[in-house]
Amino acid sequence: MHTVTSKTYPYRSNTFIRDNIGGSNRISNLTLSCEKCNIKKGTKDIKDFLKKDPERLKKIEAQAKKPLVDTTAVNSTRFKLLEVLKSTGLPVETGSGGLTKFNRTKLELPKTHYFDAACVGLSTSNKLVIKGMKPLIIKATGHGNRQMAVTDKFGFPKSHKTNSKFHFGFRTGDIVKADVPKGKNAGIHIGRVSTRKTGQFDINTGSKTLQIINHKYCMVLQRHDGYLISCTWKCECQFLD
Repeated sequence: MHTVTSKTYPYRSNTFIRDNIGGSNRISNLTLSCEKCNIKKGTKDIKDFLKKDPERLKKIEAQAKKPLVDTTAVNSTRFKLLEVLKSTGLPVETGSGGLTKFNRTKLELPKTHYFDAACVGLSTSNKLVIKGMKPLIIKATGHGNRQMAVTDKFGFPKSHKTNSKFHFGFRTGDIVKADVPKGKNAGIHIGRVSTRKTGQFDINTGSKTLQIINHKYCMVLQRHDGYLISCTWKCECQFLD
């Protein structure tokens, strides 16, 4: 077998031990090969096929023996989640990846997470009209880091952060509403706040950043929870039967 990329050859699934002599479709009995090698190997045992290339055989066998701890954790989580959702009494439907792709292809939809979610299972509508509803894009941003010094491009510290995460009852990342009565930033603004111990905050509205907004003009709408939520205009979905 030789190393290939998806741009030069299509990958194929190949078995170490063929099913006609007792092999199975378990992941430990499968590997990837190009079409040329797949045909050349035929029904040979992998050890016979690669007897002249012991280094490659050693790598393939080592990969096959790796424990599937991560796969087990993912599958356990998926089944537990399904069990909890069904216990709510709400209608819950699942489907294979192949069926999801079939539904999405039939509806001529692009490959996105939210379109995949709309095409799960046998209940997928025959028509999907883009109208009215926008999916939420949720990104895990965490709760900051322990770095106390802001560095320049050379790695030297140029400023230092304070030990306190809260200033005047606000925390960087909170979504706030600022009602500024006067000045160049006069008006009502909603966005994520960057706090300072001076009480003069910055507010990122998504389209622009407003600087030097006094904390007295701000009101918390949502506390920073480690997630960034935004909308996308690409999908406005409504099912039609």
